[in-house]
Amino acid sequence: MPHLRIGSRPSRLALAQAQLVKTAVERNAPGLVCEVIAIKTTGDKLTTPSLAGVGGKGLFVRELEQALDAGRIDIAVHSMKDMPARLAPQFRLIAVPAREDSADVLLSAGPDLARLAQGARLGTASLRRRFQAARLRPDLVIQPLRGNIDTRLGRLREGEFDAIILAAAGLRRLGLADLPPMHRLDADDFVPAGGQGALAVESRAGVLIGGSQEVQRAIASLDDRCSRIEISAERAFLAEIGASCASPIGVRASADGSELALRVMLFSFDGARSMSETVQVAGVSEVADAERAGMELAQRMLSRGASDLIGNSG
Repeated sequence: MPHLRIGSRPSRLALAQAQLVKTAVERNAPGLVCEVIAIKTTGDKLTTPSLAGVGGKGLFVRELEQALDAGRIDIAVHSMKDMPARLAPQFRLIAVPAREDSADVLLSAGPDLARLAQGARLGTASLRRRFQAARLRPDLVIQPLRGNIDTRLGRLREGEFDAIILAAAGLRRLGLADLPPMHRLDADDFVPAGGQGALAVESRAGVLIGGSQEVQRAIASLDDRCSRIEISAERAFLAEIGASCASPIGVRASADGSELALRVMLFSFDGARSMSETVQVAGVSEVADAERAGMELAQRMLSRGASDLIGNSG
C-alpha cells in the first residue's frame, strides 16, 4: 500500500482539518499509511494587522501549492475560503468534503451585536466583516485582530476587545470548550466569505495520487455533492466578477435538491459603497449548472456597476 503525504498549514485548526481528511481517507483505504506534513506559509509568517494590502488570503496557499508542484506532498488540505477563485491549470480540487456551518459568530462577554455598548471595541481582520458590522452598528470601534483562534480568544478574554467575530466552522472543528457567550450572526446581514465552512482537497492535475487508483478513489470519494454544488456556484461568481482574495465580498450558495439560493453582498475597498442581491435558481443538478448560476449573477451585478466597487477593491 502506498504512502500518502498530506500537506497542511501548521496552525491547530489547519492540522485538525488535515486530520479529518486523513481519518476519512484511511477509513476508505484500510492499510494506507498517511502522514500530515506541516508547511508554514507566507500568511502564517506575516504579522501585519491586515493581509488585504499584501496579497490577501492567497498567502495561506502558495507554499502548499509549491510543495504539490514539486512532488513533496501528494495532496494539500486548505480552508476553501483561502483558495483563489481560479486554480492554476496544474492543480485541481479532487474533493470537497461535506461542508461545516458557514456562519459567522460574535463572541463577547455576554451581549449580542445589537446590545453591545455604544462605542464597544469589535475585533476582526476581515474587511467584509468590518463593513457588514459597521452597516448595523456604525458606532462600534472596529479594530484589526489577526492570529489563530486561540490568540484571538485570548485577546478577547484579556479585555482588549469587547467582542470578536469568528467563523463558526473553525470553532466546531476544534471542539473548543469554555467559550465566551457566542451569538450566531444573521446570514442575510453577515454573508460569509465564498467557501466559508468548506475544505478543499487539492492535488496536481493529471497525476495519479500515490501512484494508485485505490488511493485516488479513496480521496475522491470524500467529495460531497451538495457541498461541491454550493462551492462551484460561489467560486464561479467570484471568478466572473473579478474578485481577489482581498476583496470585501460575501457570497453564499445554499443547495436544496435541485434548488439553489445565492446571496451576495459586496463593498468598495473603503466600505463607502455596497451592493447586494439574492436569487433563487431552479434546475441546478450538476456542477456546470451551479457554475452557470454563479456566473450569471456576477454578470447581472457587473451590469449594475459592481465593477466600480471591485475595481476599488484592488
